[in-house]
Amino acid sequence: MKVKKVVMITGASKGLGKALTLAFAKEGARLAICSRTAKGLSAVKAEAEALGAEVLAVTADVSLTRDVERFVALTEEAFGQIDILINNASILGPSPMPLLLDYPEEDFAEVLRVNSISPFLVTRRVIPGMLQRNQGSIINVTSEAGHVGYAGWGAYGISKFAVEGLTETWADELSATNVRVNMVDPGEMDTEMHRLAVPECDYPLAKPDDVIGVFLYLASDKSSGITGQRFEAQEFTREGL
Repeated sequence: MKVKKVVMITGASKGLGKALTLAFAKEGARLAICSRTAKGLSAVKAEAEALGAEVLAVTADVSLTRDVERFVALTEEAFGQIDILINNASILGPSPMPLLLDYPEEDFAEVLRVNSISPFLVTRRVIPGMLQRNQGSIINVTSEAGHVGYAGWGAYGISKFAVEGLTETWADELSATNVRVNMVDPGEMDTEMHRLAVPECDYPLAKPDDVIGVFLYLASDKSSGITGQRFEAQEFTREGL
């Protein structure tokens, strides 16, 4: 990328969000990052700034309208625009994950609120600026569990089905513009969330740093014109596209 694009990343305090923040910092992006946890976010901000990046870090819950509006407003005030949005923030829900018949209703609603409503809220407030410039890239993080229904993946998988539908709908609605919307399945990774989801995992996992190539590609002008597509990050890396 190597240009001063403004990249907004939600859920940036750990895991994939942290890896994306540091990767885009190395590419010279100006970064707006958020998380519900201030301590982890501050540490990521410091690491990105040590790489030479300009970083705005905002403690925010992007499932809440007021926090989304504050995050977007502060970003536009600091950097003037938002070029790339990565909707990464998500939660797993109860661990171990219960079957749907036993799923607590309050937890089910919370997972959908954070994982499915958040990307709608943030995207809805970022798109007007992108449309004004007729340029922008939105990348939603999905999952294999949001593409195929698996017993035991409960609200998390269902929430990612919603993310995939949201991606395809936004892409179709914006198809006559240069604002593109795609989704990335990072695959199984060595993260805190995966350890909660599969506590007895006995097979090797990718590191978050291993799957960032497709995000850099979708944020770059090389992917201009690509919209409404689903990418598997680990296949993308192996194929060297």
